[in-house]
This record gives sequence, structure tokens and C-alpha cells, in this order.
Amino acid sequence: MRSLDLVVIGLYLIAMPALGLLLSGKQRSSQDYFVGGRRLPWWAVCFSVVATETSTLTVISVPTVAYLGSFTYLQLAIGYLIGRIIVSFVLLPRYFAGNLVSAYAFLGQRFGNGLQGTASVTFLITRLLADGLRLFATAIPVKVMLAAFDVHLAYWQIIALLSVLTVVYTYFGGIRAVVWVDAIQMIVYVGGAVVAGIILFGELPGDWFSTAMAEGKLQLFDFSSSIITDQYAFFTAVIGGAVFAMASHGADQLMVQRLLACKDLKDGRRALITSGVVVALQFALFLFIGTMLWAFYKGATPDSMGLSSSDELFPQFIVNDLPPGVSGLFIAGILAAAMSTLASSLNSLSTSTVSDLYQRLSKKPLDDASVLRMGKLWTLVWAVVFVAFASMFTSTENPVVEVGLSIASYTYGALLGSFLLGLLVKRARQADAIIAFVATLAVVLYFVIGVSFPDGEGGETSLAFPWYTPLGVIVTLVVGGLLSLRHSDEEERTPETV
Repeated sequence: MRSLDLVVIGLYLIAMPALGLLLSGKQRSSQDYFVGGRRLPWWAVCFSVVATETSTLTVISVPTVAYLGSFTYLQLAIGYLIGRIIVSFVLLPRYFAGNLVSAYAFLGQRFGNGLQGTASVTFLITRLLADGLRLFATAIPVKVMLAAFDVHLAYWQIIALLSVLTVVYTYFGGIRAVVWVDAIQMIVYVGGAVVAGIILFGELPGDWFSTAMAEGKLQLFDFSSSIITDQYAFFTAVIGGAVFAMASHGADQLMVQRLLACKDLKDGRRALITSGVVVALQFALFLFIGTMLWAFYKGATPDSMGLSSSDELFPQFIVNDLPPGVSGLFIAGILAAAMSTLASSLNSLSTSTVSDLYQRLSKKPLDDASVLRMGKLWTLVWAVVFVAFASMFTSTENPVVEVGLSIASYTYGALLGSFLLGLLVKRARQADAIIAFVATLAVVLYFVIGVSFPDGEGGETSLAFPWYTPLGVIVTLVVGGLLSLRHSDEEERTPETV
């Protein structure tokens, strides 16, 4: 057991909630709690966006992608940046113009409370499945690394510890605490990666880079793979990645809420577009580390190294080959990514529950103090739900884990499609949008479980995941558009309340 590493991890776990409370200030209104009074600096929001979309699995899995393959994963970042730019000029102005705290309030204004509630419930279920299972998945490498230091904790204990520490500053500090702690946590895990990369670089032979080039490990663009089934084929990654980013950063409360905490539209655009550049640089850093690991381990397969999973490659290096203290710093960085995702989910779930559901279903208007109180209460409720849900899993062999981690791509098409239907199809009414929404979920689910394509090697495989969101958008627009033809141009378009 290396005591210095444990000291570093312990200090970090204590410092983050304390910093969150210190930086958050007093929450005087629901606007303060949900959108920080719209006074947060754009660069902090930018870092928060990046930290929120970076899970523990991103930190440890992206290097594995480069170890086993090449740099083609970086093509997704090109699409992510394009998608962010489109959101900045198409959807973001609508949110700021309406002075909204929830992305789905736009759907309520355009169509009615029925679709707003439908979108919100879909968001809540998606977040619970995706981030609840991601929280469990976070405990897996943490448990392995702590065991190397003779610290043996059960999965549920790790989950509960991270959740309690995270909920402290999320409950008291609201979005302001979440954003500031996210920014600090991004610096921690990126800084840890940079330090690990520098140490790793010093252990490599002089010709490692030319060897990697000769083996195709630094290949960036892939124009030869199937665009239907290969997620890293150029057009699949760029087009699918762009539409996915439009949904994740334009139709998902998790991201939109951060952008609405900026003081104006200009700062919101700056935060969103810059985050795309930062994500690309972050991906490049982790991919470069993966290539250096390939050189360090001389291209050995995970099986030959005695690893049970390829995702143990980077954690093994962290535990066994980094100096004392540095290992602790990087494990703290992995915990940072987990806490950032959890804090963001809790705050956005609370906001959507109160603004999209509770206030709409309540028979009497709530004063601002009541809204603030409900926001804090639902933060606690969702924290308990997350812990209970994530703790139900005790093994990594359950296929539900894999489904949960990718489920966002299955629902994003319906969410983004509803926003675009409202913007592009003037005749569309609430009934049209709800029918299209449900039809989209059904079609995408059918493609996920019932449609396969030749893999080029005599077998079959599923549709590449970047295509699920574009598929959903197309279905929503086609179904909603056709249904809207029932209405005349002169028919008055007013939001429905049911």
C-alpha cells in the first residue's frame, strides 16, 4: 500500500465538496439554483460542459481505442464540433430569447405541456439508465485500483461514497457549485493525464514514434470501412457525430442548463463552440497516451498480459508504473470525472423534474421560495434513486450495462427531432409531435434489437451507433410532417395544455 497515493485521494475527496460550497455563494432564488442567476463566466461553463460529457470510462477507454486501433476515433470530434456550431446558431438563440431554465420548456411553448412532459420523462429515464449504470461502471476500475493499494471496498460502498460527497455541494450550491467544481475537476483529470503522458514518454525507446507511424497507429481518417456498420468510418463519424452533438448539446437538459447559466447568448455560443475544440484536444491527448502505451507494452494483447478486460490497460499502468503520489493524483482525476457526471445529472434532473413536471402538474402556482425548496428536495431524491439503482448491479457481465451506457443515442433522435419539427414544420401540432416521438422510439428500438447488416467477414453486426440519432430525427420529421398535413395553413397554432 502506497500511503502517499491514499493521502492524495483522501485530500481530493475532502477538498472538492468544500470548494464547491465555498465557490457557490448563497442561493437566494430558483434562478440562482437552476441557472446560477445567469452570471457564470463562459470559460467555466465551457470546462463544465467538457467535464460533464467526460465519464470515467472516457478516461480509461479512449486510450484503449488507440492501443488496439488508431486515431480514427478523433473523427467523431470533428462531427461533435460541427454539431455544436449548428446548435449555437439554431437552438441556443431560442432558449435565451425565452429566458428558459429547461430545454423542454421550449417544446411546451411551441406545442404544449403534453410534449414538454413527454420529453422530460424521456430525459429522466434516459439519465437514470445511462448515468446510473455509468456510476456503477465507474466503481469497477476504482475498485480494482484501490485493491492494488490494499483498500477493499464493495461496489455499493464506492457508489455511496462518491454520491454522498457529490450531493453535498450539489444540494447546497446548485448549478454554480456544479460548474465551478466541474471546471476544477477537468483541470485535475487532464493534468493527471498530462503528467502520466510525460512519465510514459520518458520510458519509451527513441524510435517508438516512427514505429507507430509505420504500423498505422496514427491513422486519422478512414475512408475504407463500411459507413453502415463501422462507427469510425469517416462519414459515419462526422455526420453521425454532428447530429449526435446537436442532440446532446441542444436537446438534452444536462448540457443546455449549463449554457443557460451564461450571462447572454454570445457567451453561451462561446462556451459551447470552445468546448468542442477542448474535447477534440482532450481526445487527442488520451489517444496519444494509448499509442504510447502500445509502444510501452510492445503491442502485447490484453489477454497475454493477464488482463480480464482491455480497459484495464491504462489503469494497470497508473497503479504499477506511475510514481507514488502521481498514481493518487490520476485516480483522483478518475474520481473527478465520475463526480462531475453525477453532479451534473443530479442538478439537471432536479431542474427538469420541478420546471417541466411538478410546476406543470401542480394545481396552484408556486412562489419562488417553494420552487427553490423543491429543487433541493428533488436533488436529494434523485441522489437516493441513483445510489439504489447503481447498487443493484454487482457484476460487469450483465449485458444491461452495455445497453444503459449507450441508451442516450437511442432516445436523442426523438428529442432532437421534436425540436426540429417545431422549428421547421409550422403546421405541426402537439398530437402530431407526440405520435412522431413515440413512433421514433419504436423504430429506433427495432433497429437496435431486430436489424443487422453484413459485417464483411461472413457474419452480421448492428448499425453503427452514430446513425441511431440521425435515424431518429428523420423518422420524427417524416411522421410528424405527414401528420401535420391534416391541418390547414390558416389553422391557429396555439400550445395545448394537455
